[in-house]
Amino acid sequence: MTRKNGICGLVAVLFTLMMAWMASSCASIGSPEGGPRDYTPPRVVRCSPAPGTLNFKGRKVEITFDEYIQLKDQSTKVVISPAPKDHPSIKALGRKVSVEFQDELLPNTTYVIDFTNALSDNNESNPLDGFSFAFSTGENLDTLQASGIVLRARDLEPMQHVLVGLHVCPDDSAFLNQPFDRITRTNDKGEFTLRNLAPGDYRIYALNDLDGNYRWARNEDMAWTPHIVTPSTSTFTSQDTVFTFDHRVDTVTTGTHTQFLPNDVYLPMFNENYRALYLKKTERVDDNKLSVILAAPAPEEPRIELLRPRPQRSDWCSVERRSTRDSVVYWLTDSILIKADSITARVHYLKSDSLDNLVEQVDTVHFVYRKSNAQIKAEAKEKKNRENREKEIVKLQERLNKLIAEGKETEETREQLRLLQRADSVPPPVLPLNVSKGKLNIGDSIAIACETPISRIDRRAITLRQMQPDSTWTPIALPVPIQSDTCSRLRYVIPAALEPGGIYRLRLEPGAVTSVYDIPCDSIVADITVGATDEYSNLYLTITPRLDEPAFVELIDAAEKITATVSVKNGEAEFENVEPGYYFARITLDANGNGQWDTGNFAEHRQPETVLYYPGKLRLRANWDVEQAWDIFATPLNLQKPDDIKHNQPEQGKSLYEQRQNKDKSKRKSQESEEDEFNSNSFGDGIYSGNKYRDNRTGVR
Repeated sequence: MTRKNGICGLVAVLFTLMMAWMASSCASIGSPEGGPRDYTPPRVVRCSPAPGTLNFKGRKVEITFDEYIQLKDQSTKVVISPAPKDHPSIKALGRKVSVEFQDELLPNTTYVIDFTNALSDNNESNPLDGFSFAFSTGENLDTLQASGIVLRARDLEPMQHVLVGLHVCPDDSAFLNQPFDRITRTNDKGEFTLRNLAPGDYRIYALNDLDGNYRWARNEDMAWTPHIVTPSTSTFTSQDTVFTFDHRVDTVTTGTHTQFLPNDVYLPMFNENYRALYLKKTERVDDNKLSVILAAPAPEEPRIELLRPRPQRSDWCSVERRSTRDSVVYWLTDSILIKADSITARVHYLKSDSLDNLVEQVDTVHFVYRKSNAQIKAEAKEKKNRENREKEIVKLQERLNKLIAEGKETEETREQLRLLQRADSVPPPVLPLNVSKGKLNIGDSIAIACETPISRIDRRAITLRQMQPDSTWTPIALPVPIQSDTCSRLRYVIPAALEPGGIYRLRLEPGAVTSVYDIPCDSIVADITVGATDEYSNLYLTITPRLDEPAFVELIDAAEKITATVSVKNGEAEFENVEPGYYFARITLDANGNGQWDTGNFAEHRQPETVLYYPGKLRLRANWDVEQAWDIFATPLNLQKPDDIKHNQPEQGKSLYEQRQNKDKSKRKSQESEEDEFNSNSFGDGIYSGNKYRDNRTGVR
């Protein structure tokens, strides 16, 4: 009996301890686990007035969301059309956004408040992209739409947050004199949608509105559709299939949908590069240098007529003309002019008048030379050092004379005097030259450059030799004469035919090159090697379809620096002896055949020349030939430019989660490119309908 009671007591104690432990565990305080991360944008739950309200008579609109929201850059991103005279007050507080108009609304008008991507939730910054709100002050609400994309014509960069608007008036003058009838802004991808349009014919424009007046000024970026746009709708059907748990078809439903057209408007944005021509700046850069700078390239260079002091020489200057044709430097060669503190001259140049015609203008200009503080200090220091040396020479000379008179002169004393006199003497000036040396690429030329204009090159004092297999040097004949490769006489080229893999030695004797100030060069020896053919790669692009107009292809690096340009001949673009590396390619349809990309002109109804990108990275390896087919229209324009060189990336409007996904995707793509041994760079398995933009909108890849 005693043993049984003991066992029962032990069980009771253990049961009590277990219950106490469970109770303490249940009562312990800990941090609750968070729920799933929010990846959804804020959702509208209430609007005042309701969307699509007719006969609206108020001035204030309030929109309530299901979570706290934030509003960014509302002054630039939120657009209201028709544009009110006074900018409305747009505020966000908690879950609400309010828009309060400052002036009376127009009667019988559909108003659209387009928030583009200005709205996002407060915690995860998930953007509510493309949200708009419409109401009408009359009996009808306009419902048509037109959408498309704006890309920069020169390099296909998405034009982010620029205005896109339309005019009912087909006259081009409306773009210059009237605000848009309906406006929106592009998103981070350059896409736009003009909503709530009335039936009718329109012209659509894009504008980088720098002055905020909704009108185009010639210094602003712009684009326009060359044809009339008529918004419309069409219907299409789609089927949705429901499967059973064992993957058999359960139900097939057919739905009818409305499509707003056009949905593929392409606007190539450009700048006319218009600059009024006038005298922008004149200055005396140095005591021997006058500079005249114009505000724009001029068909004729400025001309200087000296008034005072009068030059002693007819060739009183050497003219350095800049390739941009908007500035000229006059190197003074007359000592009277160089020494003069001030030079007065008449400057003759062309200037734009109020009608944009070029007329001759004459201005009297004073070129004043003012030394910098550093120059003044350096000259003062040099003067003091020279005076000290002269005093030492006098003292040493007096001492030597005294020793000679006493018959005690020594060779050491005479050597000290010679050293001081040598230090005080000024050595003759030597013309510094920059001569090609080291390694040159195949096709490069030997260049001689100087900081001051060159007046004479003595070809007889220049020799070029090539090393032979037996280590002997063979002279190479140089062309006569050696030509300047610029109009400024600062750089000359020796167009010798250098062999791939060759080793050369260029020698300039003293005086081989002389400046306009009669300063000769010193002796110069430059060793030159030329890369061998097996160190380079060749790229052969086959362009389809065959083009009826001239075109050229540019090979560019990751910084979009042009490394080579070739013309398209018989559907081929051949780049030979290219340094190994990663490259990108773009083609310009050269309408006027001048070998360069030309911008558009609105007054002349001329669109900018078309630029297309090869939609991948080209890997060129040493001693390899790469042959690549390129259908220049096979990829929609907005998908052509590779992300590796695209600057306007749509990241700032995305959530942190989406940004991380994009980075991971980009990293995988880069790794796949590295693993692509033969650099196939295929276009994918998408089908191109023939429209530059529609395929991307409909999801075709």
